[in-house]
Amino acid sequence: MADIERGPRNDGSAPTPALVSWALYDWANSPFFTLVITFVFSAYFAQAIVADPIRGTELWGYATIASGLVVAVFSPILGAVADAGGRRKPWLIAFTGLCACASAMLWYAAPAPEFVGWALTWVVVATVGIEFGIVFNNAMLPDLVGASRMGRWSGWAWALGYLGGMAALVLALMGFVLVDSPWLGLDKESYQHVRVVGPLVALWLAAFSWPLFAFTPDRPPSDLALRAGVVRGVRTLIATLARVRDHGNLVRFLVARMLYADGLATVFAFGGIYAAGTFGMTLDQVIVFGIVLNVTAGAGAFAFAWIDDWLGSKRTIMIALVGLIGCVLGAVVVTDPFWFWFWGGFLGVFVGPTQAASRTLMARLAPAQLRTEFFGLYALTGKATAFAGPFLVATITAAFESQRLGLSTVLAFFIAGFALLFTVREPERA
Repeated sequence: MADIERGPRNDGSAPTPALVSWALYDWANSPFFTLVITFVFSAYFAQAIVADPIRGTELWGYATIASGLVVAVFSPILGAVADAGGRRKPWLIAFTGLCACASAMLWYAAPAPEFVGWALTWVVVATVGIEFGIVFNNAMLPDLVGASRMGRWSGWAWALGYLGGMAALVLALMGFVLVDSPWLGLDKESYQHVRVVGPLVALWLAAFSWPLFAFTPDRPPSDLALRAGVVRGVRTLIATLARVRDHGNLVRFLVARMLYADGLATVFAFGGIYAAGTFGMTLDQVIVFGIVLNVTAGAGAFAFAWIDDWLGSKRTIMIALVGLIGCVLGAVVVTDPFWFWFWGGFLGVFVGPTQAASRTLMARLAPAQLRTEFFGLYALTGKATAFAGPFLVATITAAFESQRLGLSTVLAFFIAGFALLFTVREPERA
């Protein structure tokens, strides 16, 4: 992160320590997704708590759907209320604390069927908390940095997120999960060495999110009381939805992003299954493949951060989508495991910039007075049709008994998203 300085820049950006503190929030929240949702606790839930991988996967899917619905429905409402009230950090602190507390509760999810409800409840609460927190954190970006440098800070933060998730994963695997003698003398018979990822996530989140709360400036509060702010926020959201045609350009972007985000989510959901089923990868190899994918995604987000500011967010996303289309096509065509590793690892280079530049473009397009509301709608479009990609992959795979044909359906989401994004007008910048 070049050009480090203490004071505000002449483009209206906040001081660099404030921006670094904002970017650290991505580093802080990523271990929740890596350790709880993707790699460690989800596997422990299916294999040890439920003791039936098929039933465990089914229940985990229901929990994912439940948290996604809550986030989709309430993100725009909370965003509108926060816009009416002015300040975002109180909401951000509250939801970050909610995620940390709920994650810590996973320590008590013992390996027995009677703890299924306990585990799923706290996973849903933690997911809702961190997803809401991300909405408010994203909305702060355009208030902190000028338009000429928004892309690089979004990209740098996203890269920090990938690195933070991988750092926490390596720490958990090497210190607790995969070693004969776990740190802190934890008992492996009762799976304490696995359940510890819940408190680890909570501590990580608290340790690395506090600089944002301490050093990053917030908007001034409005003169509205909380109840009046809620009423005004809900009315504003209703008015926005009623005049959705007035925001046609932004709506086209949200729909385009919904399409290619579904494609990305499907790749991450089925990439490991495809690697194991088609190329015979072991679980250890799949974990290594996931680590490689996250590292290349972080590198891509970091490298494309300058391209975002240079060419614009829309063009950056379009370049990344072309890269994703090419890499997915390569991964579903090749039969040699080496080339699958190549195309799969290279795919990550384009995943990071697609996500980071989407956040930047949302920040550029959203009206200043409605930014949190629109970032709530941004969260909604990321969840509303998340079932579509997995459903299509599952249907095509079953119909043709081919994982290759099933996974290739994600190309339709990337191509459709690219086509609709082409019609979006990005604001002119100096």
